[in-house]
Amino acid sequence: MHLIPFDPAGTDVRLPAPAKINLFLHIVGRRPDGYHLLQTAFRLLDWGDEIHLALRSDGRILRTTDVPGVPPDADLVVRAARALQEITGATQGVDIGVCKRIPMGGGLGGGSSDAATVLIALNRMWGCNLPGKRLQEIGLRLGADVPFFVFGQTAFAEGVGEALQALSVAPAWYVMVAPKVAVPTAEIFSAEELTRNTEPIIMRAFATHTTRNDMQATVCKRFPEVAEALVWLSQYGAARMSGSGACIFAPFDSEEKASQVSTAAPQGWKVWVASGLDRHPLQGWLV
Repeated sequence: MHLIPFDPAGTDVRLPAPAKINLFLHIVGRRPDGYHLLQTAFRLLDWGDEIHLALRSDGRILRTTDVPGVPPDADLVVRAARALQEITGATQGVDIGVCKRIPMGGGLGGGSSDAATVLIALNRMWGCNLPGKRLQEIGLRLGADVPFFVFGQTAFAEGVGEALQALSVAPAWYVMVAPKVAVPTAEIFSAEELTRNTEPIIMRAFATHTTRNDMQATVCKRFPEVAEALVWLSQYGAARMSGSGACIFAPFDSEEKASQVSTAAPQGWKVWVASGLDRHPLQGWLV
């Protein structure tokens, strides 16, 4: 995925919504309102969904493609567009098409990334020109991962995932495995056995600190397909679950090595290779 220059005359565009992985995910506490306090490192991938936006003059916001199991009014892309329209008073509308590649319930941030792409793009296409920080605030109302996608670069995150600091990591190619299950995030966060008291770390110690995904054991216990994928990929590298699951990844220092591993996957598994992405393709669209 390459950086995409903004065309001020563009009224019909197709734009990327990259997936993310969590290089680690620690749950370090819980707020009085029940939200979990996290530490994580987000990294974008050069692979993901595609969003089609076509401006309308009548102010209506319509989703033009079917997303199985997600009614239009509940879809984050529609909610993002409506939130931006409400806050800014924008009078234009938009038709939104979603080409889904990122598995739902996979821990790769598909819905959040789609919403962020809509926020970033419509902010410029509608002439709202809100600063990136304001878009992050709007995004947080939609989902905890949305601010990261607006932030648009590898990040160390704290809080509920909204307190972001830019992080430098080495280039890597990832073997990605998507088990044939969708993990409900709320169910995992509410699990009694979930670890919620991991000792916080500091960002500069990230590279040398022993890290993990605190949700991984709980997910593997409840979803044997995830555990099976983890065991298989662990033969070849440091495999780990992303987010609240179900997808598993392992990093490699060359595309060739990652491709070799991916071709060894059991028949019928969904496995692919993606490289880390340092900057969101739409970062140049931000004010």
